[in-house]
Amino acid sequence: MIDSGAVVVTRDLTVGYPGAARFDAVRGVDLRIEPGELVGIVGETGAGKSTLAQVLAGRVRGKRAPRVLGGSVSVLGMRAERPGRTTTRVLGAQVGYLPQHAGRTLTPGLTVVENVTAPLFGRDRRFDRRDAGTRAAELLDAVQLPLSTMSRYPWELSAGQRQRVAIARSLILQPMLWVADEPTSSVDVATRGPVLDTLLDLHAERVFSAVIISHDAAVMHRTTQRVVVMHRGVLIAAGTAEQVLADPAHPYVRGLRDDYFLRTGAIGVTSPRVVEAADELAGAAAPR
Repeated sequence: MIDSGAVVVTRDLTVGYPGAARFDAVRGVDLRIEPGELVGIVGETGAGKSTLAQVLAGRVRGKRAPRVLGGSVSVLGMRAERPGRTTTRVLGAQVGYLPQHAGRTLTPGLTVVENVTAPLFGRDRRFDRRDAGTRAAELLDAVQLPLSTMSRYPWELSAGQRQRVAIARSLILQPMLWVADEPTSSVDVATRGPVLDTLLDLHAERVFSAVIISHDAAVMHRTTQRVVVMHRGVLIAAGTAEQVLADPAHPYVRGLRDDYFLRTGAIGVTSPRVVEAADELAGAAAPR
């Protein structure tokens, strides 16, 4: 039965890559994401984070795409284990997806504004071009890029600038759910903070749910209300960052605490805006 109240619900979800040597990248994951919630997924390389992200974003069509091998997953009230063309199209319009190394996925022969607005015209070829340009300009400004960037080509930009263009493109359809895999990869340290703050501002303004994947402790603390830790395809811890790290039962979580959080000194330093959003979410969910 589909839970229409949550944005994402997975039950005993197993995802893998079938073939001669089947590999299960995600095993038995139960996850629920509420409307407006910011959830972070953290884990080492190979933990299954990116595979789970692809499934939540509805990217399970194609020869190299992951397959749901067991359990269930619903996204925005739609079954997403094996989405057909209609469901895939709807999810494509309502779920913004930022894959790993997204800056590399820009079309080199298109200008920045053409790249950013491409999803709009992919959905509706008759979309008003002035409106599209305005939306692109607002998002590019939000990710700390000058408007002069709009007429440039991806190959004229730095890796960090291309990543920020890709972020703008993933948000252009004003999605209900944003799935971002390492959103600040390649973005220089000086710009990373303001970009993250802008994403929080956009979230507050548009009230979308988000799944943010990162190995960066600062990103998790700054942008998420709840953290999910994955290890070898299994969910091993969940809660606020402080809750997860306060009494880590799993050796990998203890390693995370030592190698990431303690080294950055980020424990207990959660963005006030995230705390405020979490309090509002809790209040909305409380029985009346």
